[in-house]
Amino acid sequence: MGIVAEAPRAGPAAAGAAPRKKTKKATKQITKKITNKITKKPTKKIKKKTMKQFQPRADAAAAEREAAQQAAEEAARRARHLSALSRPSGPERELEELVFGDSLNVEEDELLQRLAGPQRREAAEKSAWRDSSDSEIENEAKGQLLPKKPAWVDEDDEAEENVDMTHKYRKDFMKSDAEKVLTKKKLKRRLEEQFQRAMGGVPAWADLENRKKSKRTASDGESDEENDLLCRTGNFISNSESLPRGILKMSTCLPANQERFANGKLVTVQFHPSAQVVMTAGHDRSVSLFQVKNFSLCYVDGIRNPKIQSIYLESFPIYKACFSVDGEQVIATGTHHKMFFVYDMMSGSIIPIEKIRGVEERFLKNFEVSPDGSFMLLTGTSGYLHLLSMKTKELISTMKVNGRCTASAFTPDSSKIYSYSKEGEVFIWDVRSRKCLHKFEDEGSLEGKCIAVSKNNQYVACGSASGVVNLYTTDVCLKENHPKPVKAIMNLVTSATCVTFNPTTEILAVASREADEAVKLVHIPSYTVFSNFPVFRRKQIYLAQSMDFSPRSGFFSVANNKGKALLFRLKHYSDF
Repeated sequence: MGIVAEAPRAGPAAAGAAPRKKTKKATKQITKKITNKITKKPTKKIKKKTMKQFQPRADAAAAEREAAQQAAEEAARRARHLSALSRPSGPERELEELVFGDSLNVEEDELLQRLAGPQRREAAEKSAWRDSSDSEIENEAKGQLLPKKPAWVDEDDEAEENVDMTHKYRKDFMKSDAEKVLTKKKLKRRLEEQFQRAMGGVPAWADLENRKKSKRTASDGESDEENDLLCRTGNFISNSESLPRGILKMSTCLPANQERFANGKLVTVQFHPSAQVVMTAGHDRSVSLFQVKNFSLCYVDGIRNPKIQSIYLESFPIYKACFSVDGEQVIATGTHHKMFFVYDMMSGSIIPIEKIRGVEERFLKNFEVSPDGSFMLLTGTSGYLHLLSMKTKELISTMKVNGRCTASAFTPDSSKIYSYSKEGEVFIWDVRSRKCLHKFEDEGSLEGKCIAVSKNNQYVACGSASGVVNLYTTDVCLKENHPKPVKAIMNLVTSATCVTFNPTTEILAVASREADEAVKLVHIPSYTVFSNFPVFRRKQIYLAQSMDFSPRSGFFSVANNKGKALLFRLKHYSDF
């Protein structure tokens, strides 16, 4: 066996120094190469390899995005087409609103909310709450929006249509003969101008601009009051309180004295001042009282007014009878007597007044009772007027007019007396001093016949022998000697023998006893005659002798020469 000789070992310092230096240098070089490869200086091979790996993925993503965008655009285009096809045109929409109203939109919204589910409904309620809270801001924004342009313009609508002004209904609007044709706009403007002239300006309800301003400035409380009418239901239509003109709603009842007709001419009919009683008196020497029973049904066939009482005055044909103001007495004068009777209904006694000291008259026929019940005025011959005390039936004073006095009337306050002479003059007397305050001439009167003063002391009616009834206002009669009547009623062709006002001064009844059916009812506010009374070509009234209205104008009665007290129900008035 061979033995290999070992080389001599170097010392520790010399052996370890050279390998350590080489190891440190090699480590630094390796670290530097690895760092350059990873971070700072990649080689071209690494770049090319990376691009080749990621390029297909980017192309696929771009293709997907482009396909999604095209699909979205296609879906939007189809949705627009569907909405355009489903949306009705302008005329169709207007027709739907006219036929079905605006409730269709509300029903469609409710259906969509139900289909959308509870979450969508909650979101809609929240948005509605937000909208209501910001209503003022939205209203301002809506006011600032520009109006929408029309979808199309029809040339025929813009063409102005001409109107023929020579038509009989449009002749009054022509300002000259050259204006035979006007456009609709000009005609509308002219109608507005005429309306404003007639009304004295633009009425508040027709001024749209002021109405809009007032609505904007009105408070919430005021708007609630204005809209209160729309928030309630009920009957808002009621009958008018004023009497309409033209046709008087009335019905014919059975005669008031159906239980006992007079044997001769009936000269007086009068309603009791406080009870549902009517009195009749005539040439048959009797005074009768009848009860108007169940006045709401008195015009039904078979409902008769029962007789209460009748008194007979022997050898005393009655010329006129009248209730006292308190309704407890009936005063009756005769046709050819200088005495008169007083019937006391409370005691049932008949009191003859045979002689009045200081009154020298051959006959006592016509008389009047003052509305306050204090005086009784006897019309004597030769123009004498005798004022008596209603309580004692004694003479207070005597007045004298020029000529012969044919009729007299007290004012409603009993302070004045109007006396009408045969010569057509009217004298106004003061009751307290018995002095003549004023005198005026009735226009066109040749002979005075009758006179009446309205219950509200506004009008005086004078009837003459020519059949003309002149209607005056009391303030003019007290100032002028030749006053102009506000209306001359010329519907009678014979002498006007009776005139009377209803208690509300809405009707004036005029009549003549010299011709059949010579009765007319005049509507006072308009001074026109009611066309439906008396009934045309039907004899019913004959010769009217006396007329009277019930205390609240519910009835109108006419006494005729046949001994009947005709009764008519005036339906405009609800009370007796």
